[in-house]
Amino acid sequence: MHLSSLKLTQFKNYARQSLAFSPRLNCFVGFNGAGKTNLLEAIYYLCMSKGYGSLADQYNIRHGDAVARLEGIFQLDDQREDRVVVKLRKRQRKVIERNGTAYERISEHVGRYPVVIVTPDDISLVLEGSATRRRLLDNSLSQTDPRYLNHLITYNKLLENRNAQLKELDGRPDTTGLLSVYDAQLEEPATYIYEKRRDFVGPFTELLVEAYGAISGQREEVGLEYKSQLADHGWSELLASRSEKDRILQRTTGGIHRDDLIFTQDGHPLRRVASQGQLKSFVLSLKLAQYRLLEQSTSRTPILLLDDIFDKLDHERVRQLLELVLSSAFGQLFITDTDPERISALVSRLPGVDWQRFIVAEGVARNEVEWQRFLEEE
Repeated sequence: MHLSSLKLTQFKNYARQSLAFSPRLNCFVGFNGAGKTNLLEAIYYLCMSKGYGSLADQYNIRHGDAVARLEGIFQLDDQREDRVVVKLRKRQRKVIERNGTAYERISEHVGRYPVVIVTPDDISLVLEGSATRRRLLDNSLSQTDPRYLNHLITYNKLLENRNAQLKELDGRPDTTGLLSVYDAQLEEPATYIYEKRRDFVGPFTELLVEAYGAISGQREEVGLEYKSQLADHGWSELLASRSEKDRILQRTTGGIHRDDLIFTQDGHPLRRVASQGQLKSFVLSLKLAQYRLLEQSTSRTPILLLDDIFDKLDHERVRQLLELVLSSAFGQLFITDTDPERISALVSRLPGVDWQRFIVAEGVARNEVEWQRFLEEE
């Protein structure tokens, strides 16, 4: 599977843009702020039905416009292709169409076109709170298991209602019985999510260690551990043990929304001992491990998006990374960089790679032929 073409209309800083891609390697080069990352965001949106960041949909619409549109053609094999269209309108529900038919439930789109994205902000996976690491779990499992995504949506909605009830009680005992109802309704999705996360971590760790060794040259040994309150308590027992604390703090203090992943390097907490280069290599390894699991679980080759990966990585790690992802085991790859020659120099060491380079400037992306024609006309 690969994305053969992309059209953007009034998306981010693009007025109108049409691009045709290589099925292997595509590079967007240009100065910071030119719009390289916005192209990756558009591809991610087509795959996942939402942006990678936390911005509301309306902020993906170009400033001064009321609507935006994305269109992509996914080549599934030599005979089949899918046309996906995303329509955004301010203060209205977005519409996502596949082959001319709109989804009734947008969640049904997730996982159909597996994707993995690596961004500079992903360092937060190591340095910030547990919510960022749970998102990694949720992003991976939602793309491979529709039941997981549905249970996650249900759990988050019920948790929101339970917390609202706790605030409404304002520290008083619950005489309405609502908390007991929410507790019972939460058990099935909480248990399902916990079991899927627990089963995910073993194979994921093996792939993480393998990817990190390939990028770092086996310089360090890394690992991870899954932490969940449900590992030591059943659901009813967990909530009962925290009922008084929940009532005082007016929020739910126990559940799978408190799960975490613990990262290590040579047996020590990663965040305390790793250098910037090691942290960057570890985050890349997390995403490459995610890529492998998505590939195994969906029977489709995911699209890999690498945004500004060269910052803080030494030349040797960059070379090892590119050799790894440009091997035949990986599929379509999109990379952004500020140095137009760096990618060319690295790719030249890997003969036979089918690739395209796009020059991005002021919200316009041009391939090499179009760029040369543009320069001649200036």
